[in-house]
Amino acid sequence: MTVFDELKARGLLAQLTDEEEIKELINHGKATFYIGFDPTADSLHVGHFMALCLMKRLQMAGNKPIALIGGGTAMIGDPSGRSDMRSMMTPETIQHNCDCFKEQMSKFIDFSEGKAMMVNNADWLLGLNYIEVLREVGAHFSVNRMLTAECYKQRMEKGLSFLEFNYMIMQSYDFYVLYQKYGCNMQFGGDDQWSNMLGGTELIRRKLGKDAYAMTITLLLNSEGKKMGKTQKGAVWLDPNKTSPFDFFQYWRNVADADVLKCIRMLTFLPLEQIDEMDKWEGSELNKAKEILAFELTKLVHGQEEAQKALEGARALFSSGNAEQMPTIALTDENFVEDKIDILSMLTISGLVTSRSEGRRAVEQGGVSVNGEKIADSKAVFGKEQLDGDGIILKRGKKNFKKIIYKN
Repeated sequence: MTVFDELKARGLLAQLTDEEEIKELINHGKATFYIGFDPTADSLHVGHFMALCLMKRLQMAGNKPIALIGGGTAMIGDPSGRSDMRSMMTPETIQHNCDCFKEQMSKFIDFSEGKAMMVNNADWLLGLNYIEVLREVGAHFSVNRMLTAECYKQRMEKGLSFLEFNYMIMQSYDFYVLYQKYGCNMQFGGDDQWSNMLGGTELIRRKLGKDAYAMTITLLLNSEGKKMGKTQKGAVWLDPNKTSPFDFFQYWRNVADADVLKCIRMLTFLPLEQIDEMDKWEGSELNKAKEILAFELTKLVHGQEEAQKALEGARALFSSGNAEQMPTIALTDENFVEDKIDILSMLTISGLVTSRSEGRRAVEQGGVSVNGEKIADSKAVFGKEQLDGDGIILKRGKKNFKKIIYKN
């Protein structure tokens, strides 16, 4: 099976231009391609997984990835359905986020010996002369055509600033610069970026002639991939200081039955033959598939040792064995009043709820337990002696839990 065929079989590709040329480039390691990342935080999250895994697959086949950090466009805004404009960041914050991104990306992408690059579009966007942009770039864009793009149509009803309206031009210019400066002949992005990417392809051909070739491919279900990065309590980060390896494991262990095989196919590096066999699994076998998914992805991000610890900790939760690998919250004297702490305080401190009122509702609805026993009283209290030593296992619902101990 060729590299291109495998990408198709894994469900990673949706729309593309000039399929035969793209096959030739990818299958023979001739593609220099880029994927863009917005440095809006100091950590990537699981919504970036699909792009990172794709970059890794293509690099393994001899192609060269370029991770484009949107340090310049981060100062403009992003008309991709957001209700508010993205907040402006200082250059120092953007640079810090870029440094964090490269460290995390290095677990997927080999940046050594010219095998991959990380570049920041601030390097060319921030120095542009506005009149020159209008003359040399803007002249190649039709406003009527731009307004038909889905990313703009979604914002028109709520209001689209002129600042954000320029985003397509800036992203198109990115591809033009990358093509000229680094020989980048291919770009990947989500389905919501299709119009912007076509703009880049068209700009190259208009500026450099029909003989200039540049390809665009979108990732199937990339919008769904972004949703993967969100939970009821916020984003699931790749940074272990923001989301522990155990919580990261549990996130994937708890995906819906209908999604587990799709995630394994798209995000792991298990052989397709092995995954095809899993397609026959039903019922309780799907729990095994979820465990495989969680282990493989945790191993990718946090390494074999942390993945094994997370696996053992998750199994310990549902067995009579020890639970040393569970996420642990250590309470100190300041958390207690007369050597007691109430259940709502423990739920809040542990992060299982965001407020005491949310915790109270969870208890009243029967969704809170301690060491397997349901807590019916929202005023229940626990003493230091109960939390000393091995502590207790505090659960909210079926999927969220923490080990609570007292540390004097």
